[in-house]
Amino acid sequence: MGQKRIYEQVGVAMTSRSYAEYEKMFMLQAEQLQGKRVLDVAGGASSFTVEARKLGILAEAVDPLYEKSSEEIDQHGRQEIGLVAAKMEKLQDVYDWSFYGSLQNHTAGRIKGLERFVEDFSSRNGMARYHVACLPVLPFEQDSFDLVLCSHFLFLYEEQFDYAFHLKAVRELLRVAKPGGEVRIYPLLSFRTEEYGRLPDLLNECTNEGHLVEKREASLPFLPNSHQYLSIIKRGFA
Repeated sequence: MGQKRIYEQVGVAMTSRSYAEYEKMFMLQAEQLQGKRVLDVAGGASSFTVEARKLGILAEAVDPLYEKSSEEIDQHGRQEIGLVAAKMEKLQDVYDWSFYGSLQNHTAGRIKGLERFVEDFSSRNGMARYHVACLPVLPFEQDSFDLVLCSHFLFLYEEQFDYAFHLKAVRELLRVAKPGGEVRIYPLLSFRTEEYGRLPDLLNECTNEGHLVEKREASLPFLPNSHQYLSIIKRGFA
């Protein structure tokens, strides 16, 4: 049996995913989010916020990346897209391309997402919706958001961030969510495409604290075993 081929990642990557990808990862329905306040945590250069805003969703994003200028983010993003494409080219047979179609389409989508992000980030209103901070401390009041999303950060970097960090981070996501609001995290995997090893412990902690925890089906079958996201509904009533 051959050695498992995995995506090699050092440090935390910056990506530029689209609203359509978030829709699939988190099973979002735009009509249900009209006028709702939604936070994208560790959003990177995703175009989710700007695209969601155009759909009437009150989206904001937070990431330490936002201390950089739009020019620096654009340059860094394009370098990252090139590196990702080179690494993925060697692993093309590992992934399910039914959503993206091809590596070329995947790369083109990342570039488009980056361009949309940079345009919005550098706009007059950019400062109001892109916040500089990183988990496990967010610069928002308690009970602020109807929905809090975290894509491709928690769990994925299992080898870089310990369980204590993950627990603090999830508690912080819940702190800024409204009572009865929801936290969604995707995927549930490390880079080894295996479920986060301490997930049962984390789910028990959240359950014991009174939150409603559930693994739910996602619909972005790209990474092996990436068919679920985590839903945590904050205790209390909206």
